[in-house]
Amino acid sequence: MQKKVILLVEDNPSDVGLTKRAFEKHRIHNELVVVEDGQEALDYLFGTGAYAGRDTSEMPAVILLDLKLPKMDGLEVLKRIRSHDLTKRLPVVILTSSREEQDVAKSYDLGANSYIRKPVDFHQFAEAVRALDLYWVVMNEPPPLK
Repeated sequence: MQKKVILLVEDNPSDVGLTKRAFEKHRIHNELVVVEDGQEALDYLFGTGAYAGRDTSEMPAVILLDLKLPKMDGLEVLKRIRSHDLTKRLPVVILTSSREEQDVAKSYDLGANSYIRKPVDFHQFAEAVRALDLYWVVMNEPPPLK
C-alpha cells in the first residue's frame, strides 16, 4: 500500500517548517508535497507547468490550503478545484491565519470541507495537524474521484 499524499499549499516558510515539525512529532509518514502559490497548486493537481507529466490519476488524500497566497489566492484555487471534474471531490481543508468572517463564509460557499485557523502555539498546531491527518487520511472514506 502506497503512502497517501497530503498537498500543502503554503507560501510562508515558517508555517511550512512548523507543519513538517508537526509531522515528525506525531510520526506522520504520509508524503507531504509543498507548493508555494495558487498557480503551482493547480499545476500540481492538473499535471501542468513544472508538474507536466505527473500522473493525475493519483491525487492527494487531502489539500491543506492557505488563503493568502501569491499569484492566485486560496479562494480562487478552491473555486477552480471545485469547477473541474478531476478535482471537484478532493477534500480541501482551509488552514489559514485569517479570522475574517467573510473568508470563512466564502470558503464554505465555494465547497471547502473544513476551515481551521492556524493555532499560534506550536503544540496546539502540532495537535491540529495530527487530528487532520487522523481524520482526513486515516479515518475518512474518500469519494470516488470520477
